Amino acid sequence: MSYARTITLTSMAMIAFAGNSLLCRIALKHTSIDAASFTTIRLISGAVILWLVVRMRHGTQTGAGNWLSAFALFVYAAGFSFAYMSLSAATGALLLFSAVQATMIGYSIWAGERLLNLQLVGLLLALGGLAGLLLPGLSAPPLYGSVLMLGAGVAWGVYSLRGKGGGDPTKVTAGNFLRAVPIAVALSIFMLNGSSLDTTGFWFAVSSGALASGIGYTIWYTALPDLKAANAATVQLSVPVIAALGGIVFLGEALTLRLVFASVAILGGIALVILVKQRAHGA
Repeated sequence: MSYARTITLTSMAMIAFAGNSLLCRIALKHTSIDAASFTTIRLISGAVILWLVVRMRHGTQTGAGNWLSAFALFVYAAGFSFAYMSLSAATGALLLFSAVQATMIGYSIWAGERLLNLQLVGLLLALGGLAGLLLPGLSAPPLYGSVLMLGAGVAWGVYSLRGKGGGDPTKVTAGNFLRAVPIAVALSIFMLNGSSLDTTGFWFAVSSGALASGIGYTIWYTALPDLKAANAATVQLSVPVIAALGGIVFLGEALTLRLVFASVAILGGIALVILVKQRAHGA
């Protein structure tokens, strides 16, 4: 794959991932759709698109997904939706990304990887930024939504770790989306009394599942083989930034100093951990 094509596909995938935050926040803020319905429609739409992509490819690679990964996917999607009932697009994306990376780094440490001194500095910087973001104050994000988004990020980190070496990532993701659908439907049935749906909210949820998730993951997995592991991790630092810019442009969200400083500390700290590891391993 040419360098220009890799950059284009990677950029499109990052925009799609950030778009999930914007679509969910817009839907839950400006339409009457409830979080459970948004989750279910998103997962159904994503499953349909990914199934179609897999069918069209007729590849020989294996990969089917499994129920544990599907449950982690559902926890991520549900926590993501319910968190965005109260969080801004930028704050939600930053919390999600922080939790995903913290889970991945924590697993590496648990598996025996030792952090170098500069990586420890980066980790402490990121944790300090997260603490600063969540400290009580006028500009602090709602605690309930923050906890939900952090939980969603942990679930996505677990999902990502479980997906390593599982076969063709698009097939695996399609299988997990399909398995997550009945779990999401069960949630919607359980919360039927509080359900609410309108046409606009429905199409925002479909767009989130079909375009930002299904097509977004397909594009990302197409570009991923041509990205080094460290590059793939660092390029995802752009997602919270894109979400923040989108929140300002499309939702009129304010960019507070607390969020700016927290973003610099968290994203800078995580970048330091990743880049030092890249240099140490010669990646």
